[in-house]
Amino acid sequence: YEALLVSQQVLAKELALAADYVISLLPRPVTDGPVQTRWRYVPSTQLGGDCFSYHWIDDEHFAMYLLDVCGHGVGSALLSVSAFNVLRSQTLPSADFRKPEQVLTALNGAFQMDDHNGLYFTIWYGVYQRSTRMLRFASGGHPPALLMTADGETRPLSTGNFFIGGLPDSTYESGALSVPAPARLYIFSHGVYEVDRPDGSMWTVEDLGAYLCPHAPEEDGELDALYRHLQDMSGRTTLEDDFSMLKVNF
Repeated sequence: YEALLVSQQVLAKELALAADYVISLLPRPVTDGPVQTRWRYVPSTQLGGDCFSYHWIDDEHFAMYLLDVCGHGVGSALLSVSAFNVLRSQTLPSADFRKPEQVLTALNGAFQMDDHNGLYFTIWYGVYQRSTRMLRFASGGHPPALLMTADGETRPLSTGNFFIGGLPDSTYESGALSVPAPARLYIFSHGVYEVDRPDGSMWTVEDLGAYLCPHAPEEDGELDALYRHLQDMSGRTTLEDDFSMLKVNF
């Protein structure tokens, strides 16, 4: 029993170190300029498969993305970091990273689940063009991002594409819209809304949008307040899935 307890403690420590490594890969918030960002990542009790980032592709185009690998554990985290590094280093062959549909097509070709121990992932990928204020986006099996305007309108941004790794010949399409000024965009993983209430019902994306809409966009603690709300609603100190949310202000 003592040997088993020691081995469990060692494993828990290793998983915590792995979670710290994932956090170390995440970008610093952008606090000035035409595009500003904030984010929160709170891992669950199990090592998960969430990862996200953003960067300027060139002086005109700002890319932002969040991916969520199925399941939990070391395998999911390894696949998540592998896909993340490909996106961050822009090393997908034959993909123009300013065109989301090409990025998802290339990811699907590179990360087929038959070659990755049956694991797959969902993703939301967008590119904002500064001069035109156009946002092009594509999602593969991922929850919609929520674009909120100054007049209180909420627009879910999603495309009906298959998840990444399922079918080698999947076709991926993108959408586009003009972003009003000012506006804020929320990109998140399944763990932000797939939260059980005490009565057994589950929070929905619509519930999340209704919660976010009246909150002040300049509030630094907005994302922390959302996490506390989910804790209170679920009655859990730590949520069952990773909490990953990226907020982009235009």
